[in-house]
Amino acid sequence: MASVRETAAIPKVRSRKDGAAVPLDELDKRLLNLMQGSFPIAERPYAHVADAAEVPEDEVLRRVQRLLDERIIRQVTPIFDTRVLGYSSMLVAAKVDPENPHRAARVVNSHPGVSHNYLRNHDFNMWFTIATEPGSKLGLEGTLDVLAELTGAESVRQLPTVKLFKIRMDLEMEKGTADLAAAGVAEDPIEPDPIEPTELDVAVIRALQGDMPVVSEPYAPAAAELGVSQAELLEALESLRERKALRRVAAILFHRRAGFSANGMGVWAIPEERIMELAPRMASYRGISHCYQRPTYADWPYSVFTMAHGRSKEECDAILESIAADTGIEDRRTLYSSTEFKKIRLLYFTDDHRRWEAEHGA
Repeated sequence: MASVRETAAIPKVRSRKDGAAVPLDELDKRLLNLMQGSFPIAERPYAHVADAAEVPEDEVLRRVQRLLDERIIRQVTPIFDTRVLGYSSMLVAAKVDPENPHRAARVVNSHPGVSHNYLRNHDFNMWFTIATEPGSKLGLEGTLDVLAELTGAESVRQLPTVKLFKIRMDLEMEKGTADLAAAGVAEDPIEPDPIEPTELDVAVIRALQGDMPVVSEPYAPAAAELGVSQAELLEALESLRERKALRRVAAILFHRRAGFSANGMGVWAIPEERIMELAPRMASYRGISHCYQRPTYADWPYSVFTMAHGRSKEECDAILESIAADTGIEDRRTLYSSTEFKKIRLLYFTDDHRRWEAEHGA
């Protein structure tokens, strides 16, 4: 039987309507920035956030709980690296029936490894990310064959990561368009090696994934569940971070209610010999959350993908236009999402993948 934690992460299959942006004061915005990027692995992490915000810890706890209740914060949770944990994953673009994409979405969303699924303004109209667990009998290829048949997709394009230049969903709450559209410091591609998770690693991930409680010592319930001290649990979590299996612990926001109503996937036709020069510069922009090199096809010449997030379509356009001016790349497109079919954080090391594969002939 699925645990309460696992069941809570199963989304309804529908278009997500998070509603209009909710007014936030300056302290709310400061706390949201800190919670997205500066939530530490420590016994009392909210005390560290409070010190950085220069307010009492009780005020931070009260506000974070309110931001959760008002659906500004989706959840406070560890963010693990799918590939480092041995899962296989990729972005997929599919041509499904434009008159009834929700039928195809229900099929795609039924797979527990699908974390994001959007309808976008292109002939390839359904874009989703999918992961299969270590030891999967179907694997990615077999899983996509099943999904293509069940959805009746006219065409499917596999877009695995060739090189990862940035992955950090971290909305800038305090600064404006000029800051989002400004280049930062370019960094080398991210190429961590997979690890072989230990029994303790798996136990810690299972105990912590999902929603963490908004209390002074939020790691304590997981430590009690595992029968270890907080110090031991934090040491194990820090070990996962050092081995790149844990990216960070952070607040994940509901974009629209936090004021970021638009996201534009900028795709760029960059010559192979210039990708290592230009993609790190693209990734350095504050308004870019993800930057990847992906395969090209005869009907898809775009080799670099940059995901821009803004308070409006115009702000996303400004970010991507600034990148175009900086790099000189003119052969590009921006794909906007019109419907969010699914958006969750993956749950690792559960029985859900095996059940799905068993139901579909594996």
